[in-house]
Amino acid sequence: MKKILLFLFLGAVGFTAYSCDNNDDVVVQGTDYDTISQMKDITGTFSNSGNYTISQGLNIPTTDVVLVYRLVAGNVWQQIPKSVYIPDVNNKPTNRVFDYNFVFNTQNIEIRIDDENFNLPTDLTSGEIATYLNNQTFRIVLVPANATGVGGAKNKQASVDYSDYNAVVKYYNLDESKVQVLKAN
Repeated sequence: MKKILLFLFLGAVGFTAYSCDNNDDVVVQGTDYDTISQMKDITGTFSNSGNYTISQGLNIPTTDVVLVYRLVAGNVWQQIPKSVYIPDVNNKPTNRVFDYNFVFNTQNIEIRIDDENFNLPTDLTSGEIATYLNNQTFRIVLVPANATGVGGAKNKQASVDYSDYNAVVKYYNLDESKVQVLKAN
């Protein structure tokens, strides 16, 4: 009788082990209707009176990634932070450089000029002021921190190159015709 109970017990354990595999775990990826990528354009002028900062109130969800791009020319966007090396000209200091940078919290974003190694108001020509300080347009792109909802090493998907504005627009299927335009200072 003891041998029969032992075989029944081993059979039950074997049957349980065989019937419990993880090959039937199916993850269904649904459409996420509440996570929406957003784009906003902010145009402003950096000035000494504003501490070379353009500030804009925005509602930024804590689950979003904040990307900022500067309009360089036409439809060319350059990701910031970015160091700007200004060419040498007569009667101005040499090796002039500064950084476009930004900081943000859930209510505000500040785009600023940092780490300048020269005096901005006196050591820039009028053309350089027009190019680097006046009427600067920045595009703020808010994207979900984990757009795929997939985690773990087994399920990694190709990521997007955030330094390439066009790749970000394509990856997140952003509609550039719906960009909200804001005017700062």
